[in-house]
Amino acid sequence: MKIIVCVKQVPDTNEIKINPETGTLIREGVPSILNPDDANALEQALQVKDANPGTEVTVITMGPPQAKEMLQECVAMGADEAILLSDRALGGSDTWATSNAIAAGIRKAGDFDILFAGRQAIDGDTAQVGPQIAEKLGVPQVTYVKEFEMKENGIVVKRALENGYEMLKVKTPCVLTAIKELNQPRYMSVRGILKAAKQEIKVWNAEDIGVDQTTVGLKASPTNVFKSFTPKPKGAGIAVEGDTPKEKAANLMAVLKEKYII
Repeated sequence: MKIIVCVKQVPDTNEIKINPETGTLIREGVPSILNPDDANALEQALQVKDANPGTEVTVITMGPPQAKEMLQECVAMGADEAILLSDRALGGSDTWATSNAIAAGIRKAGDFDILFAGRQAIDGDTAQVGPQIAEKLGVPQVTYVKEFEMKENGIVVKRALENGYEMLKVKTPCVLTAIKELNQPRYMSVRGILKAAKQEIKVWNAEDIGVDQTTVGLKASPTNVFKSFTPKPKGAGIAVEGDTPKEKAANLMAVLKEKYII
């Protein structure tokens, strides 16, 4: 069995700050991490590998050269192979252009049985790339997977909804996007770290994957970020006093009238 996992290196959102003058992200000094939902996707792939000897797990990402560090972490966790799509021609891609590039990279990597991806990346929160890849590869997809089970004639998953869940059966090859409730990602092992230090990370450019360069990059992207900003902090609130609910209501009405709200 062959499994591919789409991963992404993202800035740690707990450390992100925005320049109030330019409205752009301040990336200097901000650590990069493996996208949390992608860690759950990788963990599920590794669990399938543990239960099915002979299974190969390949991780693939698109990004700058420093994304190799994140891929090495994936190998240290248990992945067998890592592929980085890196080229200036791919820079500035939105979700549509990104999925074009990754789908082309997956085609070059070869056939697969299951493609796992995280539900969404914490630096964009669009949840679009996984489903778009599935459409471009022409395979079935299930998003928001919170439970996974291999069967003889397919895969059974529980898909989270806003007000419940769905139990779905899907045949391979397929694309599944994971949420954090699916599992608890494992840590890197000492043996895995030593393996990752020696592991060669494959680096493919736009020509290597044979992607139509008019469908990737900033110019090909139908969407772009106009401006990023943080909302202004709200003023301190006040506590309405009163011994009884009726008195509190009366005092609240007085405050609202004083501020000409009513």
